Amino acid sequence: MTDAPTIPEVPRAPTASGSAVPRLEAREKVTGAARYAAEHTPPGCAYAWPVPATVARGRVVAVHTDEALTLPGVHTVLTHTNAPRLGPSDDPTLALLQSDRVPHRGWYVALVVADSAENARAAAHALRVTYETEEHDVLLTADHPRLYTPEEANGGHPAVRERGDFDAAFASADVRVDATYTMPALHNHPMEPHASTAWWDDGRLTVYDSSQGSTTVRDTLAGLFGLPKEAVTVTSEHVGGGFGAKGTPRPQVVLAAMAARHTGRPVKLALPRHHLAAVVGHRAPTVQRVRIGAGADGVITALGHEVVTQTSTVKEFVEQAAVPARTMYTSPSGRTAHRVVALDVPSPSWMRAPGEASGMYALESAMDELAVAAGVDPVELRLRNEPETEPDSGRPFSSRHLADCLREGARRFGWERRDPRPGVRREGDLLLGTGVASATYPVLLSPSTATAHAAPDGTYTVRLNATDIGTGARTVLAQIAAEALGAGPESVRVELGSSALPDAPLAGGSSGTASWGWSVHKACTALTEKVRAHAGELPAEGVSASADTEEEAGRDSPYARHAFGAHFAEVQVDTVTGEVRVRRLLGVYAAGRILNPRTARSQFIGGMTMGIGMALTEGSGMDAAFGDFTERDLASYHVPSCADVPAIEAHWVEEHDPHLNPMGSKGIGEIGIVGTAAALANAVHHAVGVRLRDLPLTPDRLLPHLPA
Repeated sequence: MTDAPTIPEVPRAPTASGSAVPRLEAREKVTGAARYAAEHTPPGCAYAWPVPATVARGRVVAVHTDEALTLPGVHTVLTHTNAPRLGPSDDPTLALLQSDRVPHRGWYVALVVADSAENARAAAHALRVTYETEEHDVLLTADHPRLYTPEEANGGHPAVRERGDFDAAFASADVRVDATYTMPALHNHPMEPHASTAWWDDGRLTVYDSSQGSTTVRDTLAGLFGLPKEAVTVTSEHVGGGFGAKGTPRPQVVLAAMAARHTGRPVKLALPRHHLAAVVGHRAPTVQRVRIGAGADGVITALGHEVVTQTSTVKEFVEQAAVPARTMYTSPSGRTAHRVVALDVPSPSWMRAPGEASGMYALESAMDELAVAAGVDPVELRLRNEPETEPDSGRPFSSRHLADCLREGARRFGWERRDPRPGVRREGDLLLGTGVASATYPVLLSPSTATAHAAPDGTYTVRLNATDIGTGARTVLAQIAAEALGAGPESVRVELGSSALPDAPLAGGSSGTASWGWSVHKACTALTEKVRAHAGELPAEGVSASADTEEEAGRDSPYARHAFGAHFAEVQVDTVTGEVRVRRLLGVYAAGRILNPRTARSQFIGGMTMGIGMALTEGSGMDAAFGDFTERDLASYHVPSCADVPAIEAHWVEEHDPHLNPMGSKGIGEIGIVGTAAALANAVHHAVGVRLRDLPLTPDRLLPHLPA
């Protein structure tokens, strides 16, 4: 194996990266000066309201527009008969109003445009659509007759991997675990709605869009509307969360652009929250069978993880839930596989830590079951199964400090005082329990470009089309630039969030800062050399430098690069009501160099909070007859509230990894959710002595198993 060149360590400036610098845009946000996609209102702006299909499968026979068009302020109604024709796209979920087909309930079949959002909504509700319905199938089962094995899962991972003789190794193991875990569909609910404001001017399209990557939105719109990329400008300057739901272009941006072209005026469209479950992706439900065989000492000899999940008939998306099992623990024999069925349901997509969040819930729950079966402490069991190299690929890890996370977390949590017996700790009507789980997330990098400019007054401007979706990207990029320039962060201004800026990848896969920061560091390093060459006053227009990391970031690494973490949880279970409450939640992470402790802690805690919801409150069922999700708003889909979230602790271990990027950083946005649900489920088992394998752990599921 040929070693990749070691990336030189960056000189450290004490006031730059690594410091807890407050967010640069904080004042804009708290004063309302920061403007989001729906807050741009060009003169003459009209408002659009989409109309979802009310059948689960079929075709549109007619859209009766007469009544709607007579209502006050209504300009037009777009349907598949009069909407602008779109060009081909790699994403068939964006082929909106192009045919009479209805692939699932909630698919948009019309769009009303009016002079106000209220009038557009009223007309949309007055619109009458008739359908020809067909039989539909919306229920995922582990033995569905149309299950098939795809070529690959999300992220380009092979759907199936075999290592050694799994069947023989499992059959001969001293200790065996064979368990099936289920999760329902989960929905992204960012605070800011999916919104766009679009207008055309002399053949050019300008859009403000709530997106995790406006470069991708620009390229997609250019293809759909037959335009050169330079004729489209997409701005996503401030974005109020995304969690993957805004990782690819969504219907609102295409529909707004279509309506603006059709009417000849600016059009604004903000999707209603109760529409989101059907049109912006969701975490697909999974049925996961995990089989682990081990020696009497708990050392794993066989590890199998088989996943059944669903996709839509519109677009194949396969949640890569079995992939983490290829990385985590020593396993001479292994089998990881994904099977999927195409149902008449909305298309699943990314949701925070896709694959890892789902898969590690099952794997880490099974590891807890193995610890019980082998009579080994759950922390010690994980330490005994630390691999020397990545099991699936055989590659050495660029760095792996999971053991340090487990030991440090156990110390901080007071794990050594834990009584391993389940169901014995009690305070009145409350049963108490503690649990642990590991976490991992891959290091992902994408090529990026950036420019840096030095002005004669000693200030600097960095430009690139990164997107700050609430993570503090502006601040951290300014810190990276300041460090490379040998300046203070206050002297650096960062311009981002527009496709008119140098191209950069989207904010997703915990890859944003690592990818953008590399290009920023490279541009600022080049700028420093140019400034030094002047040796005196800069010219009146200043000095600029640019950078492209296509070669560096696009290079295959001989190392397995991952972030790791450990989660520790304490819960109380009310034996009268069945309610589970989180008492303590602690995470310790090994994620390379932490560039800003303040924003990093926020990201870790945010992920852990979502993990609480995943374990205890969130879930979306499918109504077989109606053909739609039953929880489609925040009244019925229960995200954790302040009362559900204790004082969460997030810590990290120092980790130097020279095989990542010049900053030595790994992604942090997603690993916080990865092991949280398993740690909580394991704590519930420890509290009550009964293993429940179906999330979420709501009172109705717990009550039948609780003592009087």
